[in-house]
Amino acid sequence: MSVRANIDKLRETVPADVKIVAVSKFHSNDEILEAYNDGQRLFGESRVQELTVKQPMLPDDIEWHFVGSLQRNKVKFIAPFVHLIHSLDSERLMLEIEKQAVASNRKISCLLQLHVADEETKSGFLPDECRQFLAEGRWRSCTNIQIAGVMGMATYTDDLEQVRSEFRLIKSLFDEFKSQYFSNDDNFKEISMGMSGDYPIAVEEGATIIRVGTLIFGER
Repeated sequence: MSVRANIDKLRETVPADVKIVAVSKFHSNDEILEAYNDGQRLFGESRVQELTVKQPMLPDDIEWHFVGSLQRNKVKFIAPFVHLIHSLDSERLMLEIEKQAVASNRKISCLLQLHVADEETKSGFLPDECRQFLAEGRWRSCTNIQIAGVMGMATYTDDLEQVRSEFRLIKSLFDEFKSQYFSNDDNFKEISMGMSGDYPIAVEEGATIIRVGTLIFGER
């Protein structure tokens, strides 16, 4: 099936109020344009070097989401244009994003990356680490960062109940942080969870953003 057909099929299964980020890493500009020409505007990349090559060559109204682990020394390359960083996972990274957002005269939206999966290779705040990060409150002084919600990945497993319980935990942490720190902030609203293999469960458990690559572009 074509990229266009894959997107159309995916849209049939996803509620209209859930945003689809087409994860285009390792895929060509032609493939991205095929999705773009079918109305797709949200694209996700996980490597700064690849994103900075693609971005100038593609339409200006694309919303670029950075969905991978972000090194502090690479923030400056995407700060001028990135729409949403899904992987804020430390105070040091937050301070660098703030610095580069100020330099770019922008406010950059970020999601708190939560580590709930039973996999050491996954990154992000452990739940109690994120609670401590928010309680310490230094994020409040970063006026060029908008904390817009949370992001997390479930364990790569055939145990769908484990996957569901991990997505449920991400949603419960979002609710906790919303009520405790962001109750008056309408911008704190996003729950980014679910990929090609598990997005239906994520949507059932409250995802507002799903990150889908293989189902749109095929295997790399």
